[in-house]
Amino acid sequence: MRFETLAIHAGGEPDAETGAIAPPIHMSTTFRHGPAGERVAGYEYVREGNPTQDRLETAVAALEQGQAALAFGSGMAAMTALLEYLPAGSRLLYPRDCYMGLRVLLSEFLPQRGVQTEAVDMREPAALAARLDASVRAVWLETPSNPLLEVTDIAAIAALTKANGSLLFCDNTFATPALQQPLTLGADAVMHSTTKYFGGHSDVMGGALVFARKDELYERTLHRRHVTGAVLAPFNAWLTLRGLRSLPARMSWHCANARRVAEFLAAHPRVTAVNYPGLSGHPGHAVAARQMRDFGAMLSFHVAGGREATLAAAGRLKLIHNATSLGGCESLIEHRASVEGPNPVSPQDLLRLSVGLEHADDLIADLQQALG
Repeated sequence: MRFETLAIHAGGEPDAETGAIAPPIHMSTTFRHGPAGERVAGYEYVREGNPTQDRLETAVAALEQGQAALAFGSGMAAMTALLEYLPAGSRLLYPRDCYMGLRVLLSEFLPQRGVQTEAVDMREPAALAARLDASVRAVWLETPSNPLLEVTDIAAIAALTKANGSLLFCDNTFATPALQQPLTLGADAVMHSTTKYFGGHSDVMGGALVFARKDELYERTLHRRHVTGAVLAPFNAWLTLRGLRSLPARMSWHCANARRVAEFLAAHPRVTAVNYPGLSGHPGHAVAARQMRDFGAMLSFHVAGGREATLAAAGRLKLIHNATSLGGCESLIEHRASVEGPNPVSPQDLLRLSVGLEHADDLIADLQQALG
């Protein structure tokens, strides 16, 4: 079954009781069971599982070609649950460019559990190979990365981690399974902030993990979610499942728009560099072309004149909103250094742009007048 067809039908079977084509929402927090706890219909309490969440997990697992998936209340909750699998005394290697939330989690919280973390330039497999040893329990990838859009060769890294006996986790939020499927390239688990492209409309928060195998990693993460309660609300699960149905169509339009915007920015005299793997001059273009179906709708660019000129350009935008997050129908831009807290790592001349579903000509016109 082709991906476009799978996105519509996975987890979307007509309701067995009513024949409804649209999946129903089961809002109940508790389910009837027998006097000795016998589960009448397979469910007991919403924190442990519910029918709407099951549909979403079935769909997400199918789209990523995994054996099982778990839904969470946010991407950070999913990320945390996965990394808490790591035992004290182990090491985790992660990309030098990555989502700020992950950076905080690795610098503040994992060390409290006795897990050491180290940033590595994942663009060069040799750099990772030099840091691998028996203490490295897992490697975290983010490709394309946030916010510099660096590209990592997933298959090459997977070969190294497998030989070392390490697990490989990959954040696939920017690409989505419509463009890239890390499990098919050797990753052991994939993380998504479903708040982004899965939901697709900037109106529902969530996260998901997809596992290559239904093994100990999956079982222990499932148990942790049950006990700690980082579950996804049924209504949010339903909204996300609805978003998946249009994911292939939206990503196609997102990517077409991003390509035109990136080409415009690359030729603009007030833009010193554009980070977009779809441009032939991008250092990771060849790897991205090999492991992705298209190059995504996220890009970042550097504005001539430093921080003040960059903020001034962002402030002159009229159609593109200055806002956090990404993957919605509307285009959003953000000066990442300004929102990363007291110790920003993003360049002061950098703007991250989530290219939406507006007409590309209108987006280009807005950027043109803002850049001057």
